[in-house]
Amino acid sequence: MKFTLIDKKAPQPKKVLDYAEKKVSKLDKYFGMEADATVRFQEKKRGQVKIEVTVRNGKSIFRAESYSDSMFSAIDAAVDTIEGQIRKNKTRLAKQLRRDAFEALPETESDEESLEVIRTKRFALAPMSVEEAVMQMNLLGHSFFAFRNADENGAFSVVYAREEGHYGLIVDEG
Repeated sequence: MKFTLIDKKAPQPKKVLDYAEKKVSKLDKYFGMEADATVRFQEKKRGQVKIEVTVRNGKSIFRAESYSDSMFSAIDAAVDTIEGQIRKNKTRLAKQLRRDAFEALPETESDEESLEVIRTKRFALAPMSVEEAVMQMNLLGHSFFAFRNADENGAFSVVYAREEGHYGLIVDEG
């Protein structure tokens, strides 16, 4: 697994970086050498820290974030969350991960949730600017809004509300 360690604002001590690499490398048993892992460290207010762990393996992306008073416990929690995601979806992921990835896991009753779509909405996506899309999302009270991006020659796009109060934009490159 290839690692990228990102310190946001405050550089982390070597022992924290080494610990993060050691803990995340335990996920190798699922992914192997072709995976890319990114660990982002961020110190929040009042002594809180935030850790984001993202693992990319082919088309699959696993992401977890954890808040804690300690970098070490936040790293542990984020890695545990990703392992939980893998275990929960092990049947669906078996074709994408290493062949022997699940041999060590105990057999349990199906932890997997149904992926059944229970509702479908159809509507025409109107061309609009990003600002108009954000306004429309807020007027609807939604956390995301799909539209045709007039600023990107009508490309399918999605604006979404981020936790810290800002907005994100996803644009189709196709």
